[in-house]
Amino acid sequence: MVTMGKRLTCLRLQLAAIFVVTVLRGTDAITITSTGPQTIQKAQGDTVTLGCTYSTASTDTGSLDIEWLNVRPDMTQKDQLILSYTGGQMLHYGDPSLSARLSFTQDPTQGDASINLTGLKTTDTATYQCKVKKSPGVDMRKVTLVVMGPPSVPKCWVKGSEYKGSDAVLQCRSSTGSIPLTYVWTRETGGSMPPTATQNGQSGELLIRNNSQSYSGNYLCVVSNPVGQAQCQYTLNAYDPPNKAGIIAGAVIGALLLLLLLLFLIWLLICCCHKRRYEKEVAHEIREDAPAPDSRPGSRNSSFRSVLGYRSHAGVVYSSVRNARPNRTQSSNSSMKNGRNNSMQKPSEQKVAPVPPPVLKYDSAYGYAV
Repeated sequence: MVTMGKRLTCLRLQLAAIFVVTVLRGTDAITITSTGPQTIQKAQGDTVTLGCTYSTASTDTGSLDIEWLNVRPDMTQKDQLILSYTGGQMLHYGDPSLSARLSFTQDPTQGDASINLTGLKTTDTATYQCKVKKSPGVDMRKVTLVVMGPPSVPKCWVKGSEYKGSDAVLQCRSSTGSIPLTYVWTRETGGSMPPTATQNGQSGELLIRNNSQSYSGNYLCVVSNPVGQAQCQYTLNAYDPPNKAGIIAGAVIGALLLLLLLLFLIWLLICCCHKRRYEKEVAHEIREDAPAPDSRPGSRNSSFRSVLGYRSHAGVVYSSVRNARPNRTQSSNSSMKNGRNNSMQKPSEQKVAPVPPPVLKYDSAYGYAV
C-alpha cells in the first residue's frame, strides 16, 4: 500500500510539472496575434493583405525566421515556399509571376510579418501559411484566399411572345463571373411585381403568366456574387394577339403560290428539253440532205468528153465539136453515094448509117457544154 501511494504521488508531481511548463511556454513563447476571417474573398485585379502579426517572449533568444508557404491541398505533396525573411534578408521562391507580386507590408522585425499580394488572379486561389520562428519559440497561422471574377454586364431579353393572355418569360444572363451568381428581378415602373410572376435566382428566369396590359413596364435584373454585381433592363409589352384565321389563310395562299411556281418551273424545264431535242433532230436531217460537193475541173472535162461520146482508147483520134458536125453539101453528097452503093450492095451487106451526135450548148453556169 505504501508503495502504491508513493507511485501516485510521483505521478501527480509529474503532471503538475508538465502543466506548469505548458503555461509558462504559452505565456512567454512567440505567438501570432493576427485575428480575422480564415477565408478571404477578393475580386480579380484587387490587392489583398494577408495578416500575420506576432509577439515574442523573453525566452526567445534565437534569430528571427519568417516563412510564407503555399499549402498544397494534396497532403502527399510538399508545401511550396514562396517568401522568407532570414538573416535580415527577404528572399522570393517559386513561380516568378506570383513572387514578384508579394511583399511585406513593413519591416518584419517589428512584430508584423503581414504581406501584400497585388494584381490578384484566379490562379492565386490557395491556402497560405505564415510561420514565425525564434528559438526556441515557433507559431503559425493559415489563411485561405479565394480570388473571384465579378459578373459581367448581363443581357436581358424575352423568350417567347409578348401577346396578351400568353406567358412571357424574361431571361437574364451574365457571360462571365465566378460562381455562385445570383439573379434578382424587380419592377421599376408600372407598379409592384405581377402576382402571377415567379423567378429563379440561379437561372435568371422571370415567368409572368397570363400577360396583360397592366403587367407592361420596365423590369430590372441584378446579377451579383461576393465580389461584385451588374444589371440590365427590359421593357415588357402586351400586344394584341394576331388574327389566326388570317394567318391560316395567308399560309394556304402562300403554299398554293409556291406550288404554282414549282409547276411553272417544271413546265419550263420540260419545254427546254423538248426544244433541245427538236433542234438536234433538225440538225441531223439537214446534214443528211446536204448536196454533194462540186467536182474538180479535171472531172468536169472527163464528163464533158463522156457526153460527147469520145473514147480514150488507144488508136482513136479525138476531134472537136465543130469537126464532128458535117456540112450540108457533104452530107447530101455522101448520102447520094451511100444510096447508090447501098443499092448496088446486097441486102445482107448493107450498113446502117451512123446516128449523128446530139447538139450541145455551152452553159456559163457550169462552165462546159450540156
